Amino acid sequence: MFDFANSLPADTLPAAGPWTGFPAYNFVGGHNDEALIPVDELTDCMLAVMAADGKRLATYGLGDGPLGYSGLRQFLAGSLKSRAGMHVDTEEILLLSGSLQALDLVNQTLLRAGDTVVIEESNYGGVYTRFNRLDVSFVGVPTDSHGMRVDALEQVLSELRQKGTMPRYIYTIPTVQNPTGSVMPEDRRRGLLALAREFDVPVFEDDCYADLTFDGKRPPALHALDEDGRVIYCGSFSKTVAPALRVGYLVAKQDFLARAVSYKTDAGSGALEQLVLAEFCVRQFDSHVKKLSAHLAGKADLICAAFDKYFGASADYARPMGGIFIWVKLPSAIDTTRLAEVAGAQGVAINPGVEWSSASDASQHMRLCFGYPNAATIDEGVKRLAEICQAEFGLPAQIGNK
Repeated sequence: MFDFANSLPADTLPAAGPWTGFPAYNFVGGHNDEALIPVDELTDCMLAVMAADGKRLATYGLGDGPLGYSGLRQFLAGSLKSRAGMHVDTEEILLLSGSLQALDLVNQTLLRAGDTVVIEESNYGGVYTRFNRLDVSFVGVPTDSHGMRVDALEQVLSELRQKGTMPRYIYTIPTVQNPTGSVMPEDRRRGLLALAREFDVPVFEDDCYADLTFDGKRPPALHALDEDGRVIYCGSFSKTVAPALRVGYLVAKQDFLARAVSYKTDAGSGALEQLVLAEFCVRQFDSHVKKLSAHLAGKADLICAAFDKYFGASADYARPMGGIFIWVKLPSAIDTTRLAEVAGAQGVAINPGVEWSSASDASQHMRLCFGYPNAATIDEGVKRLAEICQAEFGLPAQIGNK
């Protein structure tokens, strides 16, 4: 048999292992609750759009050009105005195959090997892997319960300027931050933008979870507060409707968007999904998101209660303000990378902190997704995680009523 190993470049990524299904207690990934996927409604929308516009699938991009289906872009322009305070034209919206494609396009447009990016100290794991593959450096800015600290950002930018380093952009998740679940208040957003203007740096705002605030309140997007067009914005329908639909969007001034489109060489993102989403969103996006957010708020309470019950004082966390993740800090004696390895072998999957943070105490943290598992699985999964942690590290000292 031919051995491809002899033909692979030296820096080829390791081979992926075979898919063996989800673990029994799956707290990883960005999955959402099966019970809240609007299956019947999406089915109705599918039938409606196929009857009305099915023949448009004969052309790439439905004949609407490289930005994507105009009907969905029109919905987004209105929704972003009402929900995020943004005033954008449909020609400033690019539909994508999920928000990860937005990240890739922005990186392809702005970054080259050796560049530097400023990010929140704890951040989306996919950001780190992409920077590493591009040979791009990143500087983490400490966060608190309100997101990226503006005083720390100013210090980072000043130190980079003294070194003669101009960061290519500031990347932030200001609303329902991943993994911390925080929401940046408006005054801090204005402070961040003021620093971006002072140091003349673009801002890349990732707003994928912003529609899922538990109290229904959402500060205006950085993009909405931007006075000079330096904010690039991305969002997604993955968390609000269904992850597997793989539809995201990039919003920016046309001069930047035109350059980003040049790197989108996939002949267009999935058009059927765009048609169905446009129909669904016009009908009931707001009511669906309200229902989903309330449901996720209940699940956040469940996982917080499980940590209180089974980990007690050994688990330090802030209840997330929205979304599907909780960011938990354990005592210094516990290495969550080791915990994830041992727990994974016993069917409990978690994300260790070092994959989501560059902070000095990252190895004490772990990220758990509560969006996908049901109530019973959340409770039992956290209980089993506590038992595994106790067996491996001696903590927590007591589990529940044992």
